[in-house]
Order: sequence, then structure tokens, then C-alpha cells
Amino acid sequence: MGKNINSPWRTISTAVYGAPNEGKIYGVVEIDVTDAWKMIKLNRSQGRRITMTHLVASAIGRAIGWDIPEMNGFVKRGKVIQRDEVIVTVAVNMHGGREMSSVKVFDAHKKTVFEVGDDIRKQAAKARGGSDNDTMENKAFLARIPWPFRRMVFLLIRFITNNLGFEIKSMGLGHNAFGSILLSNIGSHGLTMGMAALFPGSKLPAVIIMGKEEEKPVVRDGEITIRKILPLTGTFDHRIIDGYHGGMLAHHIKRYLEKPELLARVPLELAAEPINPR
Repeated sequence: MGKNINSPWRTISTAVYGAPNEGKIYGVVEIDVTDAWKMIKLNRSQGRRITMTHLVASAIGRAIGWDIPEMNGFVKRGKVIQRDEVIVTVAVNMHGGREMSSVKVFDAHKKTVFEVGDDIRKQAAKARGGSDNDTMENKAFLARIPWPFRRMVFLLIRFITNNLGFEIKSMGLGHNAFGSILLSNIGSHGLTMGMAALFPGSKLPAVIIMGKEEEKPVVRDGEITIRKILPLTGTFDHRIIDGYHGGMLAHHIKRYLEKPELLARVPLELAAEPINPR
């Protein structure tokens, strides 16, 4: 007998995904993260550990929270609904050959990159320790359903949550179950670039994939120099996002990562808010 390769995710994916006939658009951008790495190394030398994933998650939160909030929505009963929260969901490696899980950074647009990093680290540690495993339990539940009925059950759940707009709180399925946007770092696995699938039923308007950073020759001020380049790819729900939104997202993520000191401070939008007297 060979090894059983049908993990809970692989088992339910055969029910979840059908033919690729739904509206998706894709985009790719390469970002110079040389200065971002200088910031990472400087802060590590001072005892403040942040990673490129933390910087990208923070940049995405700022972009959809302040710069292009119209991206922060979901479809309900044929209409796009604006979310009232900015939640950046980050895929995390569980180690030990286990399937990947995810953590959510709430109010990501209002936090510094250091606060975002702390959130991700603490939640990832809990997930790896066996806490906050609702997602894994839901996978296991769907995987236990006999094959002939598995897809029917998923389609019923998707109809209730997506088409009718109801929440199934007992399964943790609501409008924000997967957050506002999902970020995954496949570069840490040695992959140069990749295009993600949009998980049906997740109400995610976009999935952003970090590829492998590489040193490349680029032209700066008319001269060739070596810079560290990060490829980002995006998969977007075309019902919510078009080329303009994708371009704006790329522009603002690039702006924050090329000037990472912006992410180390409280957002200007919050700093400009008047203090309410008590």
C-alpha cells in the first residue's frame, strides 16, 4: 500500500473546485525591497524582529484601509457590500509536515509594522501549539463526508453563505471568516512566482502571493546597479476589482515598501484625527 496522500484539504478540494469558469483577473508587479531589507536588518540589530512578510502585510493593510477602501468588500445577493473592518489574513507554515493555516490581523491599517509583526507571531505560535484550530476542524468535518455527497454539501454551504448572504456561525463561516484579503509567502518555499486560486465561498476579493526575492541588475539614475527585487502576484475577483484597482493596489504597496519608514509610524490619517475630549 502506498502512502495516503489525501489530506483533509486535498479530499475536500475535489468537492470545492469545479471547472475554472468564474471571473478572475491576475496581476504581477516587481518591487525593489533593498531599503526594506535595510530596515529589517537595522531593527533586528536593535532587538525588534520583523520580516518581509510583516512589511507586505502592513503595506496591504494600509493600502486597502486608507488608499483604496473600495477594494475592501464582498458580494452579497448580487451587490457589493463594503466591509466595516480591515482584516489582513496571512498564511502561516505549521511545520512538521502539517498543512498550512492562517492568522488574521485586525485593523491592520491602523497598526505599525511592529504591531502587525507581533500579531502574526503570537497567533502563529498559538496555531502551531494546537490552539485556534477552528479552520482545521472544519476541514476535517468536510473531509469525513462520503465522496458522493461532499461536493453537494459544499455547494449547499456556499449557496447559504454566498448567494443568500447568511452566516453559519457554528462553522465559523461569516462575511469576515477569511478576512478582507489573503497574503501567502511561497518564496519561503523556494518558488519564484505563483498565481493563487480564489477559494469559492471565502468572500475574498483578492489573494496576494509573495515570490522569492532575488538580486537583479536594474537601472537607477542611468546606471546599472544590483537591487533586491520581490515579485508579487495577485488574483482578483473581477466582480469587485478591475484593472484600475489592481494597479492602484500595486502602486501603493510599492510606495510603502520602497519607503518602509512609513510603516514604522502611526498612519497619518490617524495622527491627523482630533483627540476627543473626555
